[in-house]
Amino acid sequence: MIKQKTLKESFTLSGKGLHTGKNVTVTLNPAPDNFGYKIERTDVEGHPVIEAIADNVVETTRGTVVEEKGVRVSTIEHGMAALYASGIDNCLIQVDGPEFPILDGSAKYFVEGIEKVGTVEQNAIKDFFIIKSKLEFRDENTGSSIIVLPDENFSLNVLISYNSEILPYSYATLEDMSKFKEEIAASRTYVFVREIEPLLSAGLIKGGDLDNAIVIYEKQMPQENFDKLADVMGVPHMNANHVGYINHRPLVWANECARHKLLDIIGDLALIGKPIRGRIIATRPGHTINNKFARQMRREIRKHEIQAPVYDCTREPLMDVKRIRELLPHRYPMQLVDKVIEIGANYIVGIKNVTGNEPFFQGHFPQEPVMPGVLQVEAMAQTGGLLVLNSVDNPEQYSTYFMKIDGVKFRQKVVPGDTLIFKVALEAPIRRGISTMKGYAFVGEKVVCECEFMAQIVKNK
Repeated sequence: MIKQKTLKESFTLSGKGLHTGKNVTVTLNPAPDNFGYKIERTDVEGHPVIEAIADNVVETTRGTVVEEKGVRVSTIEHGMAALYASGIDNCLIQVDGPEFPILDGSAKYFVEGIEKVGTVEQNAIKDFFIIKSKLEFRDENTGSSIIVLPDENFSLNVLISYNSEILPYSYATLEDMSKFKEEIAASRTYVFVREIEPLLSAGLIKGGDLDNAIVIYEKQMPQENFDKLADVMGVPHMNANHVGYINHRPLVWANECARHKLLDIIGDLALIGKPIRGRIIATRPGHTINNKFARQMRREIRKHEIQAPVYDCTREPLMDVKRIRELLPHRYPMQLVDKVIEIGANYIVGIKNVTGNEPFFQGHFPQEPVMPGVLQVEAMAQTGGLLVLNSVDNPEQYSTYFMKIDGVKFRQKVVPGDTLIFKVALEAPIRRGISTMKGYAFVGEKVVCECEFMAQIVKNK
């Protein structure tokens, strides 16, 4: 089981905002279990807090802007990417202005700050959303698309393309989040010279310069026009005949722009609210499609609020029938768990293959066989009993007995041919031989039954 993480200590970064040009300070703080990412505006009366989720994104022009109750914060994506890639689940971010500082245009300093103060493991379990089938979002107008496929980890492939001789095509990949610092974090944001004047006219990039963005000069313009643009940006005049990258610092990587787009995707998908396990394939991504995809993912998560465990019938079980019989006293026809495929510190996953030969189908019901709900609950309880008995010495000397059952819900019939997957987790540590558990039964991806129960571990006479 992977636990949630937060920062060990707070750290602060200061610099000018990309769009306002004003000096701002951001402080990243530890936060409690299940807190998520929240941003506090310390310069606004009452210190309002904005939940950093995709549903609160209100603007995606040259950055991601979140707003709640009329208070907003922009250019959050680099900080979010650093938190997500560092495996941090809970963080309170305090900022004394309307945007995060742009720093050098990358996530480098955020990652270094996180590394300097370190992280701490928390009590709550990290709740991954596991991608089990292809999900896709396309924007037919721009040709942009984001696809996510099943994968054991979170990984990304990004392709960018422009009508530009300098940057026609480029791609970047990240197979392992632990390589984010070395391979992605230092990649800087970028802008084409032809975009600068419209952005300035829109009141944006007032804090942009050759130190915090890659500037791509791809089409020659008259020297006079080039000089005027340099004056507006507050940079020295340059030769208008020399096209290419016109930064003070050379590119960190030849595909730095594609790597930065990958960074932006991580930052925008951090607003999903859960870490995901899947492979992202993004073509011509941008903040707008990133946010639309993140919102679609949040809808998927709400539809599958309780995810079924992954069951590969070809893998060796952790407990087979023989081991189960060593732990449980139940025998035919009351042994209702066939195998156990997963055990964690506080949870267990068991399997029951429902066949047409089950004895209860003779009377429930002969013409329309349905597994009795009470037996589904019993099977869940047996699965929970395996969890607690597996943790004691000489388990054959003990049995578990129901003390209480609450919150039972049956959502779908269980019939011959179904494979029941039970996931049972402890609600609290076992005390004085009494355990409280929450159980779910799945057929495929659907919850068919759920309940809470209390059981007592009793030594056999």
